[in-house]
Order: sequence, then structure tokens, then C-alpha cells
Amino acid sequence: MGSIVGILLAAGASRRFGADKLTQILPNGELVAVQACRNLLAGTDSVVAVVRPGSERLATLLQAEGAQVITCTDAEQGMSKSLIFGIRARPEATGWLIGLADMPWIDPATISQVADALRLGATLAAPSWQGRRGHPVGFSQALGPELATLNGDEGAKALIQSYLEQLQIITCNDSGILRDIDKPEDLTPSKKI
Repeated sequence: MGSIVGILLAAGASRRFGADKLTQILPNGELVAVQACRNLLAGTDSVVAVVRPGSERLATLLQAEGAQVITCTDAEQGMSKSLIFGIRARPEATGWLIGLADMPWIDPATISQVADALRLGATLAAPSWQGRRGHPVGFSQALGPELATLNGDEGAKALIQSYLEQLQIITCNDSGILRDIDKPEDLTPSKKI
């Protein structure tokens, strides 16, 4: 069986947050992106963390966790550029799980379930909690050529829509699949979804 690589998208500008949200401290004392990276590493075979230029501190922290860190000079052009950059760094993977660095509450067991779906032949896989699809989304190597043509800040939403019939939904009891951090008040785990 080939490897499932987690692609941690950590190259956003944090405009809505007003500061670098990825290096904010969570109630457990960990930094947002470090916790998200740790969870992704626990559920995949390896992680490529994509950061923006000027993110040396974040890069060092993610490297210390065991991620391969790469800097996407085109990060300002949208999430798709970072996603493509991460996948191109590991084209040999059997599949990729796209994780967002501002989603630190996803249970590693949920991540493992999505990775296992790819290992067992799913073209596309994602977790669902209470009927709502969340993250991370897994893509098989068969979708690599189409992922490479993405553009803009929508990530892979259009690609997911075009393969909706092949999307394997993994029902889980993990509200973390829906919880991202956009504003300072989102740092507390008691936020309603």
C-alpha cells in the first residue's frame, strides 16, 4: 500500500483574525497550527506543511513536529496555489489528505479513518458530523492531474462537486471537522457550531 500524505495548508493571511492566527495559543497551551499539524501527522503517513514567505517561525515550529515544510511564493493567489504546491511536493503519494492549519480540533482518529478510506480505494473521502461534511478531505492519486489545475481561493470545492457520486462519507462523532478559527473568539473550544 502506498503512503497517504497530509497536506497542511498554513499559508493564509489571517485577514479576518487581525493577527497571525496560526501561532495563537489554544486553551491547552499549544499553538493553533502546531496542534493541527500534530493531529494530521497522527492520522497520515507524513505531512507536508505549506507556509507563506516570511513565516520562518511557523516553519520552524512545524518542522520540529516532523512535517516537511515548503514555502509557497504564490500563496497570495489563493488556497489552490498552496494546495497544488503541496501535492507537487509529494506526487508519488497514493493519496493526499488536505488539512487546514486553522482547524486544530479534528480528532486524529477521524483523520485516520479518512486516510484508511483512500488506502482501501476511495477516489474521494471526507468525514461527516451530524449530516455536515467537514475536513480533512482525502483525494486519491487518480485525482492528482485535476487537482493540479485548480485556481483561486476556493480550494477543491468544484472538483469535489464534480466527483460527488464517488465521495465516500465517513460518519464520525467529531465536531472538530467543522470548527475553524476565523476570529479571536473562535480559539475557545466551547464555540457552538
